[in-house]
Amino acid sequence: MLNLEKVTKGKESILHNLMQFYIYEFSKFVPEIRLEQDGTYKLFNLNRYWENSNFHAFFIKLENEYICFALVESESKSFPNTFHEFFIIATYSGKGYGEKAATELMLMFPGNWIITQIEANYPAQAFWRKLVYKLTNGDVTERYDKERRSIQEFHTSSIVDVAQYFYRNRHFRNNINIA
Repeated sequence: MLNLEKVTKGKESILHNLMQFYIYEFSKFVPEIRLEQDGTYKLFNLNRYWENSNFHAFFIKLENEYICFALVESESKSFPNTFHEFFIIATYSGKGYGEKAATELMLMFPGNWIITQIEANYPAQAFWRKLVYKLTNGDVTERYDKERRSIQEFHTSSIVDVAQYFYRNRHFRNNINIA
């Protein structure tokens, strides 16, 4: 069973540990990322995820094993919902877990969404493009900004026939637990 677990301040160190793998993978696309003197990557400041109600950190677990995390900012008057960071451990990449978790999170935070990928991260662009186009049946605006980042914008009301999507993936909804 796939589990979405809200990260609490008490589990921040686990999130930081998982983020080391994420930063390592991300360094393929951003060569400026370097190891610190202690052999780790610089830690993200995660305080806003415990202090601001619009910021949400989630572990994605398969049974009890950590396989992914997502950092989400929920919609406010000035900004749409967005994934600040989303990561699947390589062992589980391409097996549908990221698609399932991302879809569930998008449905958890209804409204406008904007998803951005850096220019060089073609795997992320392909993942988000495929997922968003499939979920919205193409009712998405895609553009590139001046830094050549790929950006998809859509509203969760465009997620057409979610019941049919879930039926095609019949084990999808029944196999997600939200804690």
